Amino acid sequence: MAKRSNYISWDEYFMGVAMLASERSKDPNTQVGACIVSEDNKILSIGYNGMPLGCSDDEFSWERDGQEDTKYFYTVHSELNAILNYRGGSLEGSKIYVTLFPCNECAKAIIQSGIKEVIYWKDFYKDTPEVKSSKRMLTTAGVELTLYRPTNRTITLTV
Repeated sequence: MAKRSNYISWDEYFMGVAMLASERSKDPNTQVGACIVSEDNKILSIGYNGMPLGCSDDEFSWERDGQEDTKYFYTVHSELNAILNYRGGSLEGSKIYVTLFPCNECAKAIIQSGIKEVIYWKDFYKDTPEVKSSKRMLTTAGVELTLYRPTNRTITLTV
């Protein structure tokens, strides 16, 4: 008997994990997930955008607009959460799958942690100064940037 041929690829698997992680985000506007993977395709860490530990997501603002109290002062992005959640030592040589292209602050953390490839799905903010600077830093530091190409495969989870 031949092996099954319609199994998902590594990229589908890891981006699927990042997408599933994004569903944990309580942000009413933008849900982002990240999955860090070793060179031999082992999941090292997962993250999503949300409030820091000990900061209740019921007590801090989720507002996008305004100058006094917005989510931007409080939330930890998925990439940084995944990096900080890793307890196994070095991330040198790993890759990170993200559902949204990293901002400039997350790009710094990605570079400093030794991650060598960013596989991203969406790039909604590509024309902003933050993402332009992110791309400049990442490419200058030798981090490979790869646009994930969806296969349009449908996978249904029943919980």
